Amino acid sequence: MRLLPEPLKLAMWPTRMSNLTLRTYVFLDALQPQLASLMGTVSRGFLPTPGIAALFTEVAPGMGINRLTDVALKATQVQPGMQVVERAFGMLEIHHRDQGEVRQAGSAILDYMQLKETDRIKPKIVSDTIIRSIEPYHTQLINRIRFGMMILPGQSLFILECEPAAYIAYAANEAEKAANINLCEVQFFGAFGRLYIAGGEADVDAAADAAKKALQSIQGKEPTKDK
Repeated sequence: MRLLPEPLKLAMWPTRMSNLTLRTYVFLDALQPQLASLMGTVSRGFLPTPGIAALFTEVAPGMGINRLTDVALKATQVQPGMQVVERAFGMLEIHHRDQGEVRQAGSAILDYMQLKETDRIKPKIVSDTIIRSIEPYHTQLINRIRFGMMILPGQSLFILECEPAAYIAYAANEAEKAANINLCEVQFFGAFGRLYIAGGEADVDAAADAAKKALQSIQGKEPTKDK
């Protein structure tokens, strides 16, 4: 990792962006195979591979994510996989096979924003549901829009929705660790994050429990109405 002296840091980033709201900040220790593969279908940057560490950061307003990408890349050797810039929110995913590089990049981002990890917004589960023995026509509708694995008739389907959106990556990764499931779709950005998981009834139940516990374990600030 690159260790930059403070004068050089100040020369690179003379103005701190204290007006940014840190919506999501979450570290993934090892990307699971299905999540890494799904990310590869939607990433426009450097594609991740299974087992590497990743960091998801989301801020408001969205344009500020460009500066945070610059900070992370100048401070470390991480690779950017996804950068999504919307007017309201901006999301960045960075990864590296060395966890230390990813953690250092996160520290550089927090330092630039003059924030701590706990200054992030605490995730909220907006909705979650399990559909048992899903019908064939329903599976076809889902399969046409998914970027991951397919769901088959008769399987169970778990759908989870959270805000801020990028926390859904952590939920998906922990769900895949917990059970033998098919990761059908993960939507990482926007107003809400969404996760679709399919499989046998017991496996889907275990994955759903792991995903919800993962989100509930993250500490942060309660969201305010104007954010």
